Amino acid sequence: MDNSKKNPASFALSFGLILGGVNVIYSLMLYSLDMHYQNEIETSLISYAFLIGIIFYGILQFKRNNDGFLSLSEGLKTGVGIALISSIVISIYVVILMQEIDPEFMDKSIEFQKQKLLQKDPEISVENVNKMFDAQKEFSGPFIISGFIIVFNLFFGFIISMIGALILKKSKPE
Repeated sequence: MDNSKKNPASFALSFGLILGGVNVIYSLMLYSLDMHYQNEIETSLISYAFLIGIIFYGILQFKRNNDGFLSLSEGLKTGVGIALISSIVISIYVVILMQEIDPEFMDKSIEFQKQKLLQKDPEISVENVNKMFDAQKEFSGPFIISGFIIVFNLFFGFIISMIGALILKKSKPE
C-alpha cells in the first residue's frame, strides 16, 4: 500500500460532486413529475437519505484508503467538505431552476402551500393566508434560497459527519 497520507479534500470533492449530482438528478425527476414545488415530507426524506448515505460512504471510503485509520478531524473535514461541495452544486441548480427552467417556481410553491393550509384549517381567512405568504415571498429569491441551502447542508453535514466519524474512528497505533 501507498504510505502517503490521503487528503480529505479530494474525497470531499469527489463525493460532494456525486451527492450534488444525485440531488440534481432527483430534483429534475421531481420537476418532470411536476412535484418539485410541493415540498412533501416523503420527497424530503429521500433527499436526507442521499445526504446521510453519501456522506457516511465518503467517510468510509476515506478510511479504507487511509489504511483503515480515521481521526475525528479527518472524518469531519471529509463529511463537511462533501456537504459544502454538494450544497454549492445544488445552489447553482436552484438558481438555474428559478431563473431559467421554471421562473414561476415560487408562485407555484406558494399557491400550493396556500391551498394546503386552507384545506388543513378552513377557519382561517383567505386574506390572512395571503398576508402570511406575501411576507414569505420577500425572502424567496433564488440567491436567498441558495444561501439557506448551503447553511442547512453544512449544519446537517456537520452532524452527520460527527456521528459518522465517531462510529468509524480508528487511531493509528503509536
